[in-house]
Amino acid sequence: MTTSFLRGAALALATATSMLALQPALAATDAAAVVKHYAEVAHAKYSDALSTAEALDKAVDALIATPSEATLKAAREAWLAARNPYQETEVYRFGNPIVDEWEGKVNAWPLDEGLIDYVDPSYGTESDENALFTANVIANKTIKIDGKDVDATNITPELLSGTLQEAGGIEANVATGYHAIEFLLWGQDLNGTGKGAGNRAYTDYDTKACTNGNCDRRAAYLKAASDLLVSDLKEMVANWAPDGAATKNVEGDAKAGVATILTGMGSLSYGELAGERMKLGLLLHDPEEEHDCFSDNTYNSHLHDAIGIQSAYTGEYTRADGTKLTGPSLSELVAAKDPALDKEMKEKLAATVTAMEAMAKRGQTVEAYDQMIAEGNAEGNAVVQAAIDGLVAQAKTVERVIASLDLGTIELEGSDSLDNPNAVFQ
Repeated sequence: MTTSFLRGAALALATATSMLALQPALAATDAAAVVKHYAEVAHAKYSDALSTAEALDKAVDALIATPSEATLKAAREAWLAARNPYQETEVYRFGNPIVDEWEGKVNAWPLDEGLIDYVDPSYGTESDENALFTANVIANKTIKIDGKDVDATNITPELLSGTLQEAGGIEANVATGYHAIEFLLWGQDLNGTGKGAGNRAYTDYDTKACTNGNCDRRAAYLKAASDLLVSDLKEMVANWAPDGAATKNVEGDAKAGVATILTGMGSLSYGELAGERMKLGLLLHDPEEEHDCFSDNTYNSHLHDAIGIQSAYTGEYTRADGTKLTGPSLSELVAAKDPALDKEMKEKLAATVTAMEAMAKRGQTVEAYDQMIAEGNAEGNAVVQAAIDGLVAQAKTVERVIASLDLGTIELEGSDSLDNPNAVFQ
């Protein structure tokens, strides 16, 4: 046996040993890269949510400056455009504490709109659960909270966020965010499960020909809510910047970061979207349970939630300006360990988006979401149920992915609507 042969064998053995030693580090690097890209996409999504909210804020300025059918329509369209990128960020909830602590500022629902403005007599005059049920801040410069008089002479972002939001510890006292703005642009949807959304008149903002009184204070409230939405989104954009708190938190431990991605995917799919936002309303056939209930935009919000869940897995996102982001993805991480499971996960996500698209198409061409969930509407109910089934199925595959990646026990959000439907009627 020659010396050169021995040297070659030793070199080969050393190389193989070195490669084996590197494999755990390589896997850790892959997970870290996946989490890093996840944070980069979060920053892009929240940035798009911010830019569209800023466009909404400008449209609100135009409505207040020159109230007309045209400026009200433009403000409504700006609100609808702003919903899409925000809904695609909701997959960052449930696993990221910074997002969960903040989310209620911008997307809390349902709300007792009588806290904010005038309501139809059918709304009622009092609630055993909420003393501020018809407080009507826009009409009253002083309101009573927990037995104390509160000065509401000046309607400012600070009044909305610091005093009115969840006033009295009641979650239904939603004073800020997308849905407060939605109510101020559309007004109540008084059509039940019949055709039509809210129909607020632009003259509710016309101080020269004011309808329903307090047009100046209504404009002040709308502007304060719009400004606050912009500032809240700026806060979250900063949190997901490369040196932001949310980014540092999720990138601190790659394995925990991967668990965070899957927690958001599974919890939004199952407990939140399939359960609380969809199945509950379908069981009760109640239009008050639809997410964007004033504008009848619910089908669109649900669709973009589903797109956001899919994006968290594939690492793909198309920005508002058309730029496409791709990078190391959870899909690649799963495929390296179990190609069949990765294929199943992608198929389930795509099937849900397809079902949501069918629901959205129906919403645009046949009937609104609140009509789809109406009692006796078998065809509409089936369209909504198909989307729910897709969400439930993909959540089950998320659980299998969690097990495959050895991430330990992760508790996903549940919902009585899915897990114990009889409790809904008690």
